[in-house]
Amino acid sequence: MPTPTATETASSAWQRRLVRHIPPGQLWRYLCVGAFNTLFGYSLFAVFNYLLHRRGLPVSYIFASLLSSLISITVAFLGYKFFVFRTRGNYLAEWVKALAVYWSGILPTIVLLPALVRLLQWVLPNHLAAFGYAMDRKEAAPYIANAAMMSVGVIYTFIGHKNITFRQR
Repeated sequence: MPTPTATETASSAWQRRLVRHIPPGQLWRYLCVGAFNTLFGYSLFAVFNYLLHRRGLPVSYIFASLLSSLISITVAFLGYKFFVFRTRGNYLAEWVKALAVYWSGILPTIVLLPALVRLLQWVLPNHLAAFGYAMDRKEAAPYIANAAMMSVGVIYTFIGHKNITFRQR
């Protein structure tokens, strides 16, 4: 059996130090709640965007993102409080902190979302097919852009919730 190199040993030590700060199972519970909430929030976004777009609202995806975020933040907060971090009491204080963590991540999303939508409308193929449904790139771009922005926020919100919202004293 080969002996580990100094780089492998340092990398392994770094990973152990990092994992030591996360209670057993907490990251997996966070990912489970996050996966559910991502599907829930993205579904809300898709429904709101579809309904608002059909009504002729310009940049409907921005309004859909704001509305779906408000609802999914509250659902996520409850899951994180009771299932992941398992804190007691402090409902209002923790909810306000959860809003602060999420909104500090949502503001850059709202600013970057139109630019990413425009970029995708330019680089995507003219026609896309997903789930048996064909759409053109202008129609698909907001959905793909929002999915990309949501995936970036996962790590940011875990760190924020662990260190701010549900911080144990």
